[in-house]
Amino acid sequence: MCGIAGKVCFDSTACVDARLIERMTDTIRHRGPDDGGVWVSGAVGLGNRRLSIIDLSPRGHQPMSNEDGSVWIAFNGEIYNFQELRAELAAQGHVFRSNTDTETIVHLYERDGVDCVARLRGMFAFAIWDAPRRRLFAARDRLGKKPLFYYSGRDALLFASEPKAILQDPRVPREADPEAIRHYLTYGYVPSPWSAFRGLRKLPPAHYLLFENGRVEVRRYWTLRYHPKREQREADLADELLALLEQSVRLRLVSDVPLGALLSGGVDSSAVVALMRRVSPATVRTFSIGFDQPEYDELAHARRVAEHLHTDHHELVVHPDAVVLLPRIVWHYNEPFADSSAVPSFAVCEMARREVTVALNGDGGDEVFLGYDRYVAANLSARLDFIARPARRAAARLLAPLPLGAPKSSLYRLRRFLEVAALPPNERYARWITLFDGEGADRLLSPDFAGQTAQPAFGLLNDALRQSDGGSPAETASHADVLMYLPDDLLVKMDIASMAHSLEVRSPLLDHHVLEFAASLPAGLKLRGLVQKYLLKRVMRDALPESILSRRKMGFGVPIDSWFRHELRDLASDTLLGSRAMARGYFRRVEVQRLLDEHVAGTAHHHAQLWSLLMLELWHRMFIDQPCPAAAPASI
Repeated sequence: MCGIAGKVCFDSTACVDARLIERMTDTIRHRGPDDGGVWVSGAVGLGNRRLSIIDLSPRGHQPMSNEDGSVWIAFNGEIYNFQELRAELAAQGHVFRSNTDTETIVHLYERDGVDCVARLRGMFAFAIWDAPRRRLFAARDRLGKKPLFYYSGRDALLFASEPKAILQDPRVPREADPEAIRHYLTYGYVPSPWSAFRGLRKLPPAHYLLFENGRVEVRRYWTLRYHPKREQREADLADELLALLEQSVRLRLVSDVPLGALLSGGVDSSAVVALMRRVSPATVRTFSIGFDQPEYDELAHARRVAEHLHTDHHELVVHPDAVVLLPRIVWHYNEPFADSSAVPSFAVCEMARREVTVALNGDGGDEVFLGYDRYVAANLSARLDFIARPARRAAARLLAPLPLGAPKSSLYRLRRFLEVAALPPNERYARWITLFDGEGADRLLSPDFAGQTAQPAFGLLNDALRQSDGGSPAETASHADVLMYLPDDLLVKMDIASMAHSLEVRSPLLDHHVLEFAASLPAGLKLRGLVQKYLLKRVMRDALPESILSRRKMGFGVPIDSWFRHELRDLASDTLLGSRAMARGYFRRVEVQRLLDEHVAGTAHHHAQLWSLLMLELWHRMFIDQPCPAAAPASI
């Protein structure tokens, strides 16, 4: 696991400054504290910071080349089938000087060219300089576990694992991109291919970039399909799924450094820990985070799993004073990021890194096996379409006089479901997952800023939904999440939280073979009525307590609804209504005041929206108002 950076000048007679590449890699030193390297040859420079996981010897030093130095690579990630590929390539005459997966990619590219990505099983972002062709080839894994940003300027292409590295070049503008900010306010994250910085772009998941003759071309190399569907007996499909999951976990246990697991107590992470115990005799070290508010705390469930599986278990309770982490979080996330569960993710990774260098987690289980309540709501809403919309709206209004209810309460969930079910089909899923819809944005945005960012409120999401060949509303919604929410929110959250502490996190449920198998299952084997993750729970029935498999999903939530009424109240008001924030001209002051007042009074739940505005303002102060600090500051 590493951080990478580089620069290619358009003019082949130009010279890249090695000191720039060093500054770029020093900025992301947290991604690879064990070793660093820079290779410069005329108009090309590559840099790497290495977190040593496989082959800890100096032979794993990067950037790395083939035998004659004609092909060079800077690589970030893990290739889980590299030993199989290495044996195949060695049999064909390729000579290896290390035991790393990095060198395997170099030789695979020599043989297969850009088609090498089709053979890679794992998480990765890499850049290869092919000197004979004067070509830069960069690629990102199918799901987007590892990031890659790039900037194509007037005279050079720069790339890096994080934007702050690219910003080390003084010729790169340090400006906010209004269109990206508008997307952020809709979804709570900046979706690919945008970045929050004008001119910087993300290479989307399952894409590669070619730079030749001064031209940048981006191409997709993999697409998830939900058809055709498998037609085997349920028992046979269950056996096949279990074997595939065991294989996926076993591949991710290969490590030359200490290894553990992040355990929430939910089905997905519990299944991963159970599979680790099943395929390896070693005691598993597990790490869990909790809160002092019962409706958000899962420690008891995680503890039950840990006791059942006899793990070496570690716990940490996150208190409201964890907001002192905000300066570090803003610096590490590089872009405004509104997923408040970044706070406990950051904390659990910091705790785990004290004991291990690699940790497995359960990311992806909800998207792959239909585990979110909103997927249930998508199916149920479609079944209510026979009822006229005015009648559905009337049913929603019946609950208006009742108390609002806490965000996780059954009353609040029912109220939201009826409100969304009354919407037209093309707006329903958007309302479940967006922060500011079209009407909310119209109230919030100033006329000047709205004029700079005119775009359909749910345009990107609707495009993702249309791309899906899912066989049910739930499958279509989950496919849209695989294209947007998973890579641009959940995987960003874990990549940044883990790499901030030099921790490698691996996600067995997001192996692309697991994903393809699950997509080919009949929808009813994933979501059967109200039972979510049906087949996954069936195959884990002998390994986990029934109380874990049957309990309601909590999610990795954070009690910011309470924090904004108490501990965060003054910070939010002073930051969002201060002259510095208002001078940006983004928002109407009266609307920001309304969001704060209604939330504090308890007449509405605006915590997610307030958190998004707070993180946006803090990002501006960190990255736009001043030169980006070389290290995470203690305060903003």
